[in-house]
Amino acid sequence: MDKCQNQTALVCFIILSLGLISFTLTVAAEFNKPKERDIKLDGMLCYLPGSIAFRFGLAALTCLSLGQIIGNAFMCGKFCPGVRTRWKACSPSLASTLLTISWTSFGIALILMGGATSMSRKQTYGEGWLDGKCYIVRDGVYLGSATLSLLTITTIVASVIIQQKKSQDEQGKKTQTM
Repeated sequence: MDKCQNQTALVCFIILSLGLISFTLTVAAEFNKPKERDIKLDGMLCYLPGSIAFRFGLAALTCLSLGQIIGNAFMCGKFCPGVRTRWKACSPSLASTLLTISWTSFGIALILMGGATSMSRKQTYGEGWLDGKCYIVRDGVYLGSATLSLLTITTIVASVIIQQKKSQDEQGKKTQTM
């Protein structure tokens, strides 16, 4: 059991680190996104130079996705083979509720961050982001997705901890009754 507790702590640390990196990169993208003054017009055509926010956004998306994948893999019992997690469909637990919140916030953050990141890419004359038009990211979109990424990571870590504790309690009851 001690080995599994150490693994849980390590995985939670990795997930939290990835989440904090994602949060930091998303905030950095907010402050480095293209501004309205960066748009250059040539008649009906527009040009928007690329931004470092594109790279920050891609890195933030990668870190957030990795944290979500690692957390869910751990929840499925891939890292602690001796401890089996059991999901009971008829009685949802707190861990599964937190997991649902994690997936919901992850999906919304992914959409917001992905859209904002793709808008931060270079938009050339006549080939803008959508329909040949240039678009810029509104203020607060990256910050909103940063908040959602923190919610995603904290709920997945809480879910992992709760499920691991529940599995250890069940394992302890089994050994006491034998």
